[in-house]
Amino acid sequence: MTYESSISFAKKADQEDPLKKFRDDFHMPQYKGKDMIYFAGNSLGLMPKMSNSAVSDELEIWAKTGVLGQHNCWIDYHKHLTQSTATILGAKPKEVVVMNALTINLHLLMISFYQPTPKKNKIIIEHGAFPSDQYAVESQIRFHGYDPNDALIELRPREGETCLRTKDIIDTFNQHGDSIATVLIGSVNYYTGQAFEIEKITKAAHNVGARVAIDLAHGAGNLDLDLHNWEVDFAVWCSYKYLCGGPGSPGGVFVHEKHENWDGPRFNGWWGNKKATRFIMDSKFDPIVGAEGWQISNAPILAMACLRSSMAIFSNAGMPAIIKKSKKLTGYLEYLIGSLKDKIKIITPKDSKQRGAQLSLVVKKNAEEVFNGLNSNHIICDWREPDVIRVAPVPLYNSFVDVYRFYEIVKDLTK
Repeated sequence: MTYESSISFAKKADQEDPLKKFRDDFHMPQYKGKDMIYFAGNSLGLMPKMSNSAVSDELEIWAKTGVLGQHNCWIDYHKHLTQSTATILGAKPKEVVVMNALTINLHLLMISFYQPTPKKNKIIIEHGAFPSDQYAVESQIRFHGYDPNDALIELRPREGETCLRTKDIIDTFNQHGDSIATVLIGSVNYYTGQAFEIEKITKAAHNVGARVAIDLAHGAGNLDLDLHNWEVDFAVWCSYKYLCGGPGSPGGVFVHEKHENWDGPRFNGWWGNKKATRFIMDSKFDPIVGAEGWQISNAPILAMACLRSSMAIFSNAGMPAIIKKSKKLTGYLEYLIGSLKDKIKIITPKDSKQRGAQLSLVVKKNAEEVFNGLNSNHIICDWREPDVIRVAPVPLYNSFVDVYRFYEIVKDLTK
């Protein structure tokens, strides 16, 4: 697509957009009866209009049937989300299950897949990863009796750079060799917006005998993923960002099929027991084969109903079309902001293969004032200390006109 800096170009691009109809499937925040410009889908996705009726349907079942709803409707409710989740992640259905929240899931899978020994106990994580990941990893290291000062390796960009180079990541693996037990890396760094080359990183980590975990908080529903073929060992994600599952909506886990008959350590729970033997109420755990074996408790039905309404939209739109528009929309934002390069620096990689639907902007002068000015103009984006404005043009509900209007306002604010 050849971009132009004009409202007429933006309107024409929206008219030709095959995904334009999906904007009407979401509630858009409004101010005085007019849609606000919402670029915060990397923090909390918008609410699908179907969510109200989806939750009401389950409440109606509860009201009319009580516990019979559990046996007739809800015992396998999580399975309504299995195929759509697997499609988005590039996984087999038996490799995924929707459950819990991201950091809880990370802890559960680390208990299984981080098994340190005196010679092999190091965890590699990106410096500047989301704090919750850092807290989880450090606590896991201490839980196993090791010191994070010795067992934790943080990947840092080269001096003067903000993003990591894949070569440097792989060189770090080779430098530390078989002392590495686990590599945990985000699919997208929340601060810079850099999307990592997961396939290359996974292969290099496996070459030194390490297991690979991916935090998909900013990747699920945003990136073109192929977890099964990349042979990632496990992954976790949340669903309230790009997946639009709602505040606090359940996350999920991916466990590669090579681990499906897992006989190592894990924290067991009733819902991970095979359905056929679950209600025998025996004290011996009989795990479900595949990712479902890591389930602890029964599903949060009302929260999953919201997520189910969103996943129906994803299934209808299709990830290939979503990714295609995402690249065009984010590319248009990059093109427009590029004309303000003396006032704004984009720290997200220029290569569309190394980012998703996010650009991280550093305003060179009065950055926080500019961010507050955007809020005053009813543009919702995200501020991250010390100096980054995160802007996420989400393809399912954002438009080229949204991007152009953002540009006009930020241009005026940086005069």
